[in-house]
Amino acid sequence: MLACRSLLLTWVLLAARVLSHSWRPCTDLLPLDLLSRSLPRPGQATPTQVQMVQSKGSRGLRLAGAMAAPLSFPASQIFTNCDYFPAEFSLVTTVKLRRLRQKTNEYIFSLLREGSDSLLLGLRISQNRLHFLTTSPSVGGRSRMSFKEVRLDDNRWHTVVLAVTGPFATLTVDCGLPLELKQVQSFPSHLSTRGSRFFIGSRGKWRGRFSGLLRQLVLLPGSDATPRLCPATDPSLTELSIPKVLKTIPFQPDQQGPVYPYEAEARVTLGNPPSCSRAEQGQLWFNAQRKALFICDGLRWRTLLQNKERLDYVEGYQDLYTRSETFDVEIFSIPSEGLFMAAANKDSRSGSGVYRWTDGSFQLYQNISTQEARSWKHFTIDDKVFLVVAANFREAGTELSVIYRWHRRRRRFVRYQTLETHTALDFEAFHIHNQSFLVVANHRRARDSNHNIHSVIYRWNPDTKLFEVNQTLLTSGAYDWEFFTVGPYHFLVVANTFDGRTTTISSTIYVWLDGCFQTFQSIPTVGATDWETFQIDGRFFLAVANSQKIPDRGPSLYSINSTVYELNTLTQTFIRFQDILTHSAVDWEFFTIGDEKFLVVANSYDGSSYGLNSVVYRWRGYEGFVPVHSLPTFGCRDWEHFSTDEGSFLIYSSATSRLSKVFRLRTY
Repeated sequence: MLACRSLLLTWVLLAARVLSHSWRPCTDLLPLDLLSRSLPRPGQATPTQVQMVQSKGSRGLRLAGAMAAPLSFPASQIFTNCDYFPAEFSLVTTVKLRRLRQKTNEYIFSLLREGSDSLLLGLRISQNRLHFLTTSPSVGGRSRMSFKEVRLDDNRWHTVVLAVTGPFATLTVDCGLPLELKQVQSFPSHLSTRGSRFFIGSRGKWRGRFSGLLRQLVLLPGSDATPRLCPATDPSLTELSIPKVLKTIPFQPDQQGPVYPYEAEARVTLGNPPSCSRAEQGQLWFNAQRKALFICDGLRWRTLLQNKERLDYVEGYQDLYTRSETFDVEIFSIPSEGLFMAAANKDSRSGSGVYRWTDGSFQLYQNISTQEARSWKHFTIDDKVFLVVAANFREAGTELSVIYRWHRRRRRFVRYQTLETHTALDFEAFHIHNQSFLVVANHRRARDSNHNIHSVIYRWNPDTKLFEVNQTLLTSGAYDWEFFTVGPYHFLVVANTFDGRTTTISSTIYVWLDGCFQTFQSIPTVGATDWETFQIDGRFFLAVANSQKIPDRGPSLYSINSTVYELNTLTQTFIRFQDILTHSAVDWEFFTIGDEKFLVVANSYDGSSYGLNSVVYRWRGYEGFVPVHSLPTFGCRDWEHFSTDEGSFLIYSSATSRLSKVFRLRTY
């Protein structure tokens, strides 16, 4: 009897061991990146049949060549605890495949018996269909689950999740509505993987090879991967796990591991400019008329290669009637929205207008309430788009300028933060060492008309998401700030206009040292209203717009010289390079066309008339800038250069008229 009890106890313990062993999963219940496992480890030879391709902004692997050694690895690498494929699982794959011909089948992956053509599992694509193949050990035959009307061969990226449990299989494409199939026979609960091998992108031979791009192939045992991936901001490219090589920039000098042949897949379009959105990112367009090749950056067409253009003449293009006299215009782009222009309008009753480039011209898009707006500045912080207006909002005895933020859902600028300013005329935004700054030109204090006051540099606080005072600098009737960088050094230069007595005063260049701006150089100016910085052939220049000279006796002088300064690398100072006669100049704008460099000046007043020609100057090397075009303007206050699909343009604002004008720069 005792022997029987001992035997029974032994049987129970053995059964418990077998039972506990049967409940142990054959793999870790974590995503198993099959694609990464098929690629060589760091230090191993690069497979010649694998090519990395970038298509529409994302990278994938293409299997090329004769594939004498297809991508594969033994199943024992992932089935470490036992030799059975999980009874419940999901497969996640991201693919891009061109249109397949009828009766063509291509394998995303297969699981074969080692050394034979015996298929255990397979996932393959045919025209408008996805098939999951299984060999059942109990029946001995092969079963196939086919999802019909699944358009994966349309030359677009798609992320597919196939979840299998018992007799049910659910397919989700790009986080869309799931498709469910029920089979008569459940997925095998004991599908042995002993002595088997995974083949990626093939069935172990040339026939059935996957011809598209493969970005992701993951096995997730024990659960459905769909909740982990969906919803997603980009469902066609959502990721569970992709090979590290597809995330890094190819051909880095210090790159560890194999380097794959790399190319960018692109389509070249001829004729009229096609649409340019995220779907066309990386695609090319050839403009035969301009003999130029453009690439889509996801928002607009950017020049890639172009026949060297030369400026032929300037012609009037658009008469833009703003809401009132306009002191300043600011041109900027918003991703996925297009090109915009903000006008700083004088009249407080009508506010200021934001215009959008639509069908080849600026059209009013949004009106913003402003008070005596003097200028706009566009800037971005962490992909957030801002506009700040230098204005004179008066609240509780203080003057305020306002920062607006682009609201993506409402597609409008909304009020974000106010800054206390004093007759603010200009803002400049800049970045130093991953920090964002904003500096205001405070022109005059209202209560005592004092021009010798502090202008303020604000720093963006990433915790509060607000601008906070960082440094103050004493200025005299500040009119404009300009930020620029020379090598590792960062500079700010202020245009000082008036100290309460005279306009013949110095403007100051500051350099960033020890976490703040310190005086670098003082330059004599005469009613300075604008600084423009630019580079030509490695040389650094600063152009100042001098507006008027107030002498001790007699009338003010408006026809005076403005000056271009060049940085002397030996003395490490800016020295006078060229004087240019201007007429109450209030702005310079530098621009390029092909290899040619230009400056255009805003001549606003000569002492008797606002109707003056503003002049375009071309760079002529040792001769400096020489006049090439005179443009009729009236009360010209600001110039901006911009380019669109229609060509290259200049726009000027008028401070004495509602009419601002857009000019087209004709080239040959």
